[in-house]
Amino acid sequence: MAGTWDEVQLIADGFERVYVELEWYDGPRAGLADVDGRPHYFQGNDWDDADEADEYSVWPAGDAAVELEHEQWAIFARWNERHEAGTVGPETHPGRSGIDDRYDELTLLLAPYRQAPDGARRLVGEVRFDAGPRYRVEGPDYWFRWRPSR
Repeated sequence: MAGTWDEVQLIADGFERVYVELEWYDGPRAGLADVDGRPHYFQGNDWDDADEADEYSVWPAGDAAVELEHEQWAIFARWNERHEAGTVGPETHPGRSGIDDRYDELTLLLAPYRQAPDGARRLVGEVRFDAGPRYRVEGPDYWFRWRPSR
């Protein structure tokens, strides 16, 4: 991580909030973030270990999907708080099938929304981190600044 920024500076520099992290592998791979001020799904198209911005497919997320994504993320974030406090172990992770019935139900409900549709926009996302906790109910500790793909 190169550094952290405060929220005011991130907004001033054109970065937008990330609400949900669905996948992380050497950086954000999939999730839900604002693009042009509205919630969109993002899915990484490629990545490398270079310190460069990655390309993503992005598509709008409807209000119903956003509400369900927030609910599932909150379940995870609250579990993570307990995990980091040492009160629960990794075997209780809600993403493990059969641990949390509502989390499992939300996974099924959200599956169709999480698939990139034909015609999804391709954008390059630059990531910056804020100084907050890694995972929290309002979202992870990183933000995106988007630009068109070349």
